[in-house]
Amino acid sequence: MSAELAIVYAALILQDDNIEITEDKLQALVKAAGVEVEPIWFSLYAKALAGQNLAELLTNVGQPGAGPAVAVGGAAAGGAADAPAEEAKEEEKEESDDDMGFGLFD
Repeated sequence: MSAELAIVYAALILQDDNIEITEDKLQALVKAAGVEVEPIWFSLYAKALAGQNLAELLTNVGQPGAGPAVAVGGAAAGGAADAPAEEAKEEEKEESDDDMGFGLFD
């Protein structure tokens, strides 16, 4: 079993028992399982999962997140968003004229 997988399983066990995920608790579970893990991983996972609800994260996998909210906010900007799009089209036309009459393998 990999070290990262052991820590993830330990975090899931703690979450399932409604116990706060801390570095010490992760370390105790992994040690009890007999898996050798570098100490840095415990602090990384504990910090990353602090205040997170793993059950909610797992049940919302594949669900749309904040993507539509960003699209709505961009549409509300109106004409300001149209100007950069026109400039980008003009730049693309200039870049397409890069053919200098020779190829990579000539």
